[in-house]
Amino acid sequence: MAPSGSLRIPVAVLLLLLWGAPWAHGKRSDVRIITDENWRELLEGEWMIEFYAPWCPACQNLQPEWESFAEWGEDLEVNVAKVDVTEQPGLSGRFIITALPTIYHCKDGEFRRYQGPRTKKDFINFISDKEWKSIEPVSSWFGPGSILMSSMSALFQLSMWIRTCHNYFIEDLGLPIWGSYTVFALATLLSGLLLGLFMIFVADCLCPSKRRRPQPYPSRKLLQESSQPLKKVEEEQEADVEDVSEEESESKEGANKDFAQNAVRQRSVGPSLATDKS
Repeated sequence: MAPSGSLRIPVAVLLLLLWGAPWAHGKRSDVRIITDENWRELLEGEWMIEFYAPWCPACQNLQPEWESFAEWGEDLEVNVAKVDVTEQPGLSGRFIITALPTIYHCKDGEFRRYQGPRTKKDFINFISDKEWKSIEPVSSWFGPGSILMSSMSALFQLSMWIRTCHNYFIEDLGLPIWGSYTVFALATLLSGLLLGLFMIFVADCLCPSKRRRPQPYPSRKLLQESSQPLKKVEEEQEADVEDVSEEESESKEGANKDFAQNAVRQRSVGPSLATDKS
């Protein structure tokens, strides 16, 4: 009986370890994961969001405090979340992440950057005492939902896609680096050409150019009608010329008559002076 009793204790300990292992290692985290697909959930309610990278030492040191703070989320009525910027480059551009880790507070769509101490107690006091009210919210122009930040997010996603393609060309296809650059250069030229053609097409649709229609050959009636005013103008010009010539001839005749009369007078005066002298 002694051997059987001695076996019961190790078996019981083994069962306890096997039963408790899933609970010890598979504990569910209260920190929610935010991605490009569900980030709009941040626009409703109150949130604390951490932007981190797995390789960042400061982010690694912050994780235990952040996990402990998330356990108080239900009591504080705040959602605690995190974003891996290496997996979500679009959100990194949307929130303009320039340093790691970066923490944001969000209340009903208004975002504020947290810059206080990074301990569990400070996080709890920040929410319970509503210290976030003393921080100026991010301008709507630079909010994550604005057109500007949406464009920035698309730019970051495009850069990550280009990097992925570059690595694929070099590592998987075995192309040299200059070959990968050549592919991107040709793709850039082609996309620019297509974009230019598209813009020309849109501009032509919105502001069509005025095309002149060819004028029909004038008919005989139109020629006759158009020639009549010309004839009238010519007749008027001829009449004016005739009037001017008549006036000139009349003025010449008057001048000749005056000249003849003056000559006659001079002749009559001449003999009278001669008789007076004699």
